[in-house]
Amino acid sequence: MWEGHRDGVTRPGQAQSLVVGPGQVTMEITPESQCVNTTASLSVFQGTPLRLMSHQWVYNDEYNKDPNPEKMYLGSREYFAEDGEVWTLPVVRKVHRQILNDPTLCHDDISVLGQSEFNRVSTALILGNESIAIVEKRADSIQVPGGNGALFLVAQFLKRWFTITDPLSPAVYVSEPCWETHVFTFQGAGFTDIRRYHYWDHEKLCLAIPQWLDDMENAPEYSIIVLQVAAHWPTAMDPTPAEWRQIAEVMKRKRLFPFFFVTAQGLATGDLNKDAFPVRHFVTERFELLCAQSYSKNFGLCDERVGSLTIVSRDNPSLIRIRSQLMLAARCTWSAPPHLGARIVATILNNPAFFAEWQANLRSMAERLMLTREKLAEELRTLGTLRPLNHIRRQIGLYMFADFKDSEIMYLKKRRHIYLTSIGQINMSLMNNQNLSYIARCISEAVQSGLETAETAQPAEL
Repeated sequence: MWEGHRDGVTRPGQAQSLVVGPGQVTMEITPESQCVNTTASLSVFQGTPLRLMSHQWVYNDEYNKDPNPEKMYLGSREYFAEDGEVWTLPVVRKVHRQILNDPTLCHDDISVLGQSEFNRVSTALILGNESIAIVEKRADSIQVPGGNGALFLVAQFLKRWFTITDPLSPAVYVSEPCWETHVFTFQGAGFTDIRRYHYWDHEKLCLAIPQWLDDMENAPEYSIIVLQVAAHWPTAMDPTPAEWRQIAEVMKRKRLFPFFFVTAQGLATGDLNKDAFPVRHFVTERFELLCAQSYSKNFGLCDERVGSLTIVSRDNPSLIRIRSQLMLAARCTWSAPPHLGARIVATILNNPAFFAEWQANLRSMAERLMLTREKLAEELRTLGTLRPLNHIRRQIGLYMFADFKDSEIMYLKKRRHIYLTSIGQINMSLMNNQNLSYIARCISEAVQSGLETAETAQPAEL
């Protein structure tokens, strides 16, 4: 918003202050810096609105500007080792070195759809080698620049070719809460009917399965349902296999279309097959579906932008048509995906020894995250934390979601210089034997402070 004179008129010599974020970042615009209001001096982009910073950008900016030497940022996206450094998986380092030392390595162009071996093993990884969809030749994957690349391509494709609801535009359902990029991407593709389905019960601190099923029952036929798994962002909780079966039953009966977003297969529970169960079950139930897969966290390749988009269609001719349209969309967007990261992934998945080592790396990462959760929950219990946080023991994946109140997040930031994500997530790998007890004490203090603030705000009894 603009801050100037209260009547909204800028006086001669008066500066204007543009607030970009919740009272945190400002831009001063003085009369000297403003263009003369003539047609010749106006930018052709004069009508382009300023996109305000998201809360997460504001938090990152505040952390970077915080001069306190003890500050901590616990919202990073990478997996960190016990020593506090970003961990490169040993098998990834080994394969990377092997590729770089390959005398036949060259930088030739690759297919718009990516490396064929990468696509083959990506399909098998998420669906299983014996998947009925693979046997019937109605499943395939294409290489994309990370999970976001797949998300973008899916939104564009569905907007153009998901025509079964014509002339009406299909409704798109995302979870509440959800990753805001899902909403922005579908909006950017032109979808106007974007709805929320219940996912998290803030009172019981668990998944809102009954409400979720009700939302699916009431959804219009052929709605598009975004399903994030392994693990759900931000709650770090996925439905059980029994709950997934219930969800699939309702979606099948209501003719709802599933779009899966797989965050980190294998890192959520340490078991590749267990993490892939939802997608494989929907395939078994004969759904047509699209599935985005990111390899950033489970391979430690955040800077390589490695992802895949898996298509499961009704039959082989449908698959060929879908793939042709995705190929055209990819060609017009990024021409060809990055090469090196996908080659690392394909080499590991194609080599039994490397694959076994990667599975061992994943298990060690997932087990450490689970053990850290247990330690934190026990530490909070020992401290007598005044709000139950025992649900974090049931969470999976890289993050912890405590469902902090805004006042608690603010306390950690202002009083303890501990920065989380904007909705209060904590990257569990950033907790180690040196800082876990301290972080637990700070969380307990923040909860206490929040309760005291709430009590103070209560109106006095008459």
